[in-house]
Amino acid sequence: MCHTCQVTSTIISRPVCILGIGLIGGSLLRDLHAAGHPVYGYNRSPSGARTATKEGFDVSANLLDTLHRANEEGALIVLATPLPSFGEILDALNAHAPRCGFTDVASVKSRVYEMVRDRGMESRYVGGHPMAGTAQSGWKASHEGLFRSAAWVITFDHACDATPTPEWVELWTDVARMIAAVGAEAIPARVSSHDAAVGRATISRGSLATLAITGDNGGALALSLAAGSFRDGTRVAGTAPSLVRAMCETNSEALVDALDEALTLLNDARAQLTGAHPHIQELTDAGHRSRVRFEARSGALKDSVSPIRISARPVLRVHPGGPDWERQLIQAESLGARIEVF
Repeated sequence: MCHTCQVTSTIISRPVCILGIGLIGGSLLRDLHAAGHPVYGYNRSPSGARTATKEGFDVSANLLDTLHRANEEGALIVLATPLPSFGEILDALNAHAPRCGFTDVASVKSRVYEMVRDRGMESRYVGGHPMAGTAQSGWKASHEGLFRSAAWVITFDHACDATPTPEWVELWTDVARMIAAVGAEAIPARVSSHDAAVGRATISRGSLATLAITGDNGGALALSLAAGSFRDGTRVAGTAPSLVRAMCETNSEALVDALDEALTLLNDARAQLTGAHPHIQELTDAGHRSRVRFEARSGALKDSVSPIRISARPVLRVHPGGPDWERQLIQAESLGARIEVF
């Protein structure tokens, strides 16, 4: 198969309404607008909404007006606000946009799915998480192309928990089409599998924050001598602390498991360094092997926001709603594969 060919249609069957136009929501708005798809948004900050409007985008600072419009048009709503606001937003969706299906871009899925189920909204919801971003935030940080070649998780728990309605299947398909429309790769995962996997990635934010603190505690000379590896390794420590806290604290169980594993490795290394013949051969050799495996799988692109190129991940073709399609999604999840929808 030609790896540059995209099987998944990028034609979304409904308008897209994005709630929150920060880095992720704003970049999604820009990409869909550039693709010519009907898209509009809401931003809590009137100044942010005005700035986006002046740039030619359809953005309002009135949530209720935006939801009423979305309900009239049967839009696909994307929740791109901070996770602590989700409860209030979900209640507003139930009250003012009951016709609309919705997805989200939160980095934690179990907590979101719990809130969705508590409100009986699971038949209207498909979870999402684009693995893309920068240390910057807000509308001014958003830009076209942020998601190109990036992994974008799409959840499918409802297909396993119940017999989904045709409306939910079409909603799931539209989310997959939206992912394809911005050049990202749809990676299916159930919420618990997603959170466990992301917990291992999220631990880097804590460990790299520790690296940044340790370097800073060394004083001016240590910072003056810090080279590119320190700069690159501490980049994510520049992310707004509130965003890092939301990502880590709402996925604490998975994060603790990964942290315990990391601490065991570090304590073993410390014991080896304090022995009669100091060495860290086991840690460095194992780390090198892990990096080589990652690079072999990734085929990294220097100019990509994601270290994975399109041809690197296994590919499974899925027909939404077809026989045993949920089993195909589980298989794709186990392989870390991207899917193409037909």
